[in-house]
Amino acid sequence: MRRDVFQAIADPTRRDIINLIAHQTLTPNGVADNFDLSRQAISKHIKILTECGIITITQQGRERYCFIQPQKMDEVADWLADFRKIWESRFDKLDNLLIKMQSKTDNDKSK
Repeated sequence: MRRDVFQAIADPTRRDIINLIAHQTLTPNGVADNFDLSRQAISKHIKILTECGIITITQQGRERYCFIQPQKMDEVADWLADFRKIWESRFDKLDNLLIKMQSKTDNDKSK
């Protein structure tokens, strides 16, 4: 079953795993050592992340290592870009309103 990136980031534990692996390459056991969950639970989260394509697991000798695939997060960034434009527009309007209010207050004080 192929999942999408939004399913991956919907869970806080998976977001923490993504953040952890983004900063260092770890084995699945190394990932599990950073959480207060069973190895089986972490394994399930890692499986979902690999199904989403956010991480890949590569065999190196006898060990398996989890690597982040950051380009997969572009899908989230693209989705957020439209919202960012809306937020920035609203903040700009708020800034303009505050500037007008401040200048009015300054003008009233000078009278």
